[in-house]
Amino acid sequence: MTSAPPPVLLSYASGTSTVGLLGDTIGANLARTAARYPDRDAVVECGSGRRLSYAQLDAAVTELARGLLAHRIQIGERVGIWAPNCIDWMLVQYATARIGVIAVNINPAYRSHELAYVLKQSGTAMLFSALEHKGSDYRAMVTEVAGDCPELREVIYLGEPGWTELVTDGGSVPLAEVQAVADGLDPDDPINIQYTSGTTGFPKGATLSHHNILNNGYLVGEGCSYTEQDRICVPVPFYHCFGMVMGNLAATSHGACVVIPAAGFDPAATLRAVQDERCTSLYGVPTMFIAELALTDFADYDLSSLRTGIMAGSPCPVEVMKRVISEMQMVEVTICYGMTETSPVSTQTRADDSLDRRTATVGRVHPHVEVKVIDPVSGRLAPRGTTGELCTRGYSVMRGYWNQPDQTAEVLRDGWMHTGDLAVMDNEGYLAIVGRSKDMVIRGGENVYPREVEEFLYSHPDIEDVQVVGVPDRKYGEELLAAVRLRPGAALTEQEVRAYCQGRLAHYKVPRYVQFVTEYPMTVTGKIQKFKIRDAAVAELGLPADR
Repeated sequence: MTSAPPPVLLSYASGTSTVGLLGDTIGANLARTAARYPDRDAVVECGSGRRLSYAQLDAAVTELARGLLAHRIQIGERVGIWAPNCIDWMLVQYATARIGVIAVNINPAYRSHELAYVLKQSGTAMLFSALEHKGSDYRAMVTEVAGDCPELREVIYLGEPGWTELVTDGGSVPLAEVQAVADGLDPDDPINIQYTSGTTGFPKGATLSHHNILNNGYLVGEGCSYTEQDRICVPVPFYHCFGMVMGNLAATSHGACVVIPAAGFDPAATLRAVQDERCTSLYGVPTMFIAELALTDFADYDLSSLRTGIMAGSPCPVEVMKRVISEMQMVEVTICYGMTETSPVSTQTRADDSLDRRTATVGRVHPHVEVKVIDPVSGRLAPRGTTGELCTRGYSVMRGYWNQPDQTAEVLRDGWMHTGDLAVMDNEGYLAIVGRSKDMVIRGGENVYPREVEEFLYSHPDIEDVQVVGVPDRKYGEELLAAVRLRPGAALTEQEVRAYCQGRLAHYKVPRYVQFVTEYPMTVTGKIQKFKIRDAAVAELGLPADR
């Protein structure tokens, strides 16, 4: 008798764990950590020399929360934070969470066009803003757009008297009132809106709960074996999940210390912080590690305290990973994969994974999360070893896009987040990302959807049509190229197109290359073939064919 063939192994995995999910709110979790480790460092800001113990951090968070209540900020209202990395950013993050206010993360690279959209779309009631960063005048941009944001009642500038006045006003709010508000919160309450570029021309606000981001930070920390002895150097931005969840919440849920090397990424400042603060963990996207390793005095830094860290944001070259392990002594460095909509991490490599696993894959499914790879056409589970769309389900999936139910329904179906990324799952459950939604460009770890840039360029009176594609770049992985078709009789230069973008779009969204065309390659049905635009540009500009 002929035996039946073995069943096909399908691309599904669930993350079992002996570690349970936390049932806390973020504020309650911080208070519990502060009670356990009151005298340990919670955060160090290297540029200013400012540092707070856990007792001091918890007290400062409570003071700011009282100030917010004194200024009539209510549960569920939105408070924006637009600033580079600093201790005050963390205070806003935790103070809003303590009283059920939804923090709106605003990218420090945004310009007036993007700032206005985010403030209006979220209905932000109060904004905490830096005065300037990297030559950008934040106050001028806030002044420019404030009149078009009817729900914005108050702006507090970091480093000015308004912050002190807010905290002073909080003295009129009894501590018992703060505690009563905190006690009435639910871990499933929305607590954070993070804007991620979308295909509709504007960013979408992924709405995340205490339960989403606290547990994701906690489990990422578990994956790095964090304890109260760890000191985590965080040069990645707080406005992004990488900084505020994988960095801040991973630290505070374990009693570890967050070390802020600089307001923005600086490779020398980062290594100096690791050396001076004896950091045990270092974060970064691959381009950050490449910049650190390229310092002429790299060998002069004492990095012997490093044990682990996280590399994420884009694929890591094998040679870079080898140098990070051998020369930076990060023998337990891990790779994480995720997206803002999933809080963010869905998969992570482990300290005992081989070098090949840590460079060729993004690891296995995270605890308490499900992942599957499906046939993009049929929607059915794909056999292992075959390419399909990666989907994820579990505690980490966002509540939805803020006030965008149609956009939410496009990606959230039956609890599954459809990532748009193409992946392959092997027989051991390791996932490799082999592609992504056709339009998205990843430039130095920043996700850019060309449609958003196209929509902006359409506003130029001389531009009739524009197609934006990603082209290979050795430093950033990809750069943007805009193929522009001008209106009859119009004349523009590449420099003029870029100048139109500068100051109004984030720097990483400004096209590096501009080409002027009279037509686009089309299919027989009239669809523009972006891959042909890309291939022609690679050949014409002499760009590397492979990244």
